Amino acid sequence: MQIAQAIRNVFVQLHETLDKLTPEQYTACSKSLFNATIGQHVRHIVELFQCLEQGYETGTVNYERRKRDKQIETDKNLAIRLLHQISGDLLRADKKIQLEMSYDDVSNETITVESNYYREVVYNLEHTVHHMALIRVGVAELSDIQLPEGFGVASSTIKHREKCVQ
Repeated sequence: MQIAQAIRNVFVQLHETLDKLTPEQYTACSKSLFNATIGQHVRHIVELFQCLEQGYETGTVNYERRKRDKQIETDKNLAIRLLHQISGDLLRADKKIQLEMSYDDVSNETITVESNYYREVVYNLEHTVHHMALIRVGVAELSDIQLPEGFGVASSTIKHREKCVQ
């Protein structure tokens, strides 16, 4: 599946970036990120994929009920291991999935939308790229690490930019 390779590619970029960060940089609050940390953004990426993988088994995904595991956001080596684990679990058959969510702050009523595994994988990839763009801002504030030009940039944007240069 081509999408699985795209996810592996962005995970490699993320892994290589995390390798360069010190533990302090990974957990430091960034003013540019409204006092969030790079680790919190990485945790968010990991946990959305974990929710999808768990939901694959049950047929129901609810991203709002993710664990919010503090250890992922404070231990970059754990985060890297989980990114590798997720990469290895992506080759599943497509199937229908019920997506549950609740956008009502007052009640706990959930809304259910029909989706499918591949659609949710694509959503998670796009969501990952979005969070990598935010991570890029945090890295620029907290370190002198030079990131690849395409880090946190959607592949469609990269293709468009290349077309404009020609």
